Amino acid sequence: MPTFLMLPPVDAEQRAWAKRLQADCPEYEVKVIEDEGELPQALSSADAGYGWVPPEALLYAKNLRWLQNPMAGPPPTYYYKELVEHSVVVTNPRGIYSDHIAHHILMYMLALSRGLPYYLDAQRKSHWDRHARRRGYVDIANSTVLIIGVGGIGAEAGRLSSAMGAKVIGVDPRCEEAVDFEVLLPEGLDSVLPRADFVVTTVPHTPETEFMWHRERFAAMKPTAYFINIGRGMTTKLEALVEALHTQDIAGAGLDVFEIEPLPDDHPLWACENVIITPHVAVADAANISERRYELLLDNARRFLANEPLRNVVNKALRY
Repeated sequence: MPTFLMLPPVDAEQRAWAKRLQADCPEYEVKVIEDEGELPQALSSADAGYGWVPPEALLYAKNLRWLQNPMAGPPPTYYYKELVEHSVVVTNPRGIYSDHIAHHILMYMLALSRGLPYYLDAQRKSHWDRHARRRGYVDIANSTVLIIGVGGIGAEAGRLSSAMGAKVIGVDPRCEEAVDFEVLLPEGLDSVLPRADFVVTTVPHTPETEFMWHRERFAAMKPTAYFINIGRGMTTKLEALVEALHTQDIAGAGLDVFEIEPLPDDHPLWACENVIITPHVAVADAANISERRYELLLDNARRFLANEPLRNVVNKALRY
């Protein structure tokens, strides 16, 4: 009987999942490991698990063949050298957030292009100001949307943008989604960047993407373009973004993730009238995400038992 571990730290949701998984897949022995001190013994006989295995505990994971990563974009320390070299197959939950995050992207696009931040400022002052918007209007139906990272989120954001009439261009090193728009390799990014009215970045934080959004790239954008970061904060140098906003190299930004989280109270981004800030909440209030997480875990658990290909296998060296 294969052993499946819920690895620490374990919360109430994962304890409930363990009971469900045991009932749905009685072929497993499902164990909840509450204390890291229990890991060496538990991992010595484990076949699969949910969570993270610390480097010092991986030495005991001789039989571990599948590890479900709880995060689509975990911190860089998740994929340490020994885990990358280990034979364990890692899967992640990418795809379960695509619709919710794409809707968040569209919220930014619509609000920024219509000048909503300016009208909200006027509303708070009880001021009827038909000319409150101080940046040019962008007609999404005639715009170009550049999406960097065409995974599930980028593909869905592209589909919705296309449905509103926008021309969509994607950039991705290995696009695996079925999309009806052009997708360039990363080397092509700088050639199309000056054409974009909306620049949407959904990429994970990797050595290749860290601070890829810097002063030179913001300077290459249209002064009427909007920058949207819904991927990972460490892809964008905030100092460079603030400078681009102040010098009007770009028209504004929609940001859900930041180089520093929480964003400090005194950070200059808070004072930028042409920026919409949300505190890393693109899927925080989505009621169905927990169930989607479990359904993916259950599907992979059944596939693992049947020796079938697992969903969302990660290239550990690339971290996604």
